[in-house]
Amino acid sequence: MNSTAPSPVRAGDPASQTADAVPAVDVKGVTKRFGATEVLQGIDLSVPAGATTCLIGPSGSGKSTLLRCIAFLEEATTGTIAIHGDPLGFAEGPDGKRTRLSPQAIRTVRSRIGMVFQQFNLWPHMTALGNVCEALVTVRKMKRKDAEERGMAQLTRVGLANRAAHYPSELSGGQQQRVAIARALALDPEILLFDEPTASLDPELTGEVLNVMRDLASSGMTLLVVTHEIGFAATVGQRIAFLDHGRLLLNGSPREVFGEPRHPRLAQFLETYLDRGAATLL
Repeated sequence: MNSTAPSPVRAGDPASQTADAVPAVDVKGVTKRFGATEVLQGIDLSVPAGATTCLIGPSGSGKSTLLRCIAFLEEATTGTIAIHGDPLGFAEGPDGKRTRLSPQAIRTVRSRIGMVFQQFNLWPHMTALGNVCEALVTVRKMKRKDAEERGMAQLTRVGLANRAAHYPSELSGGQQQRVAIARALALDPEILLFDEPTASLDPELTGEVLNVMRDLASSGMTLLVVTHEIGFAATVGQRIAFLDHGRLLLNGSPREVFGEPRHPRLAQFLETYLDRGAATLL
């Protein structure tokens, strides 16, 4: 981690994690530059398996970029990322040099990661069930019948079994996002990434998506969530990572991160949410 960060990272795994447990995601020394702009500055982050980790911070702090690097939708400029101990994209040798892995090795590790985006990205000409099944048929090469059975199981899981035959234009924003979650779950990922999944929703529809995410968290699935829903992060997240200007300032349990006295930059950030009542949950 960048030694010039204004505050040391507060570490400590959840009680369910042993000291030698292999993390679901292990980020070491990751930087990301776009031209002359350094968006991520030496990020070190360990995401425990079976827990929910929430990435919070102001807009432009690098949260979504970090998530996209973990999903290998962006390539980190330096540093390494491992998924359950297996390197993703690049491996680091004894001399510290990174070596790019083969496309097949990258695809194999990436297949263990699912991602839900801010925008729903559903095919408008396909039903909810068709959207959930498409990757199973075209990518996983499943038989259509088997794919539809799995798709229906996931739509049922997110409470949309009765909307399987509806097209995206016939669904609310919250329902479309739940279809997107079902689509990601259908691929049976070990880790599910969420990139501000409620940012495009009005407050009335946000709750139904957060409830699905709460259910996933309670099931013991590994979740890594970029969110501005501070109440959700404080009550559901078992780990909280606070980013600011591309640096990881805080990383710990909700009690460690949100407890008093608070890091001054976090306190300043949280003032934004006082009117939404989030402070009463911290």
